[in-house]
Amino acid sequence: MTEKTMDMRGLKCPLPTLLVKKALTALAPGDLIIAECTDPMAAIDIPHAVRESGDILEARDLGTDLLTFRIRKK
Repeated sequence: MTEKTMDMRGLKCPLPTLLVKKALTALAPGDLIIAECTDPMAAIDIPHAVRESGDILEARDLGTDLLTFRIRKK
């Protein structure tokens, strides 16, 4: 299994969500993405996109300055 960290600090909506969706299409089942964002809209958009794709949002940390999502490819 592969683990990929995506540093998307400073990117604004919709870029973090689009980049996560694109990265998920290139992964094998069981692979993991750790997405780090600063855009507050990512707290809504990324979980929604993961739900739509059928992949698994294992964890999310909605810190004050950094949002971190652990997403497993289904």
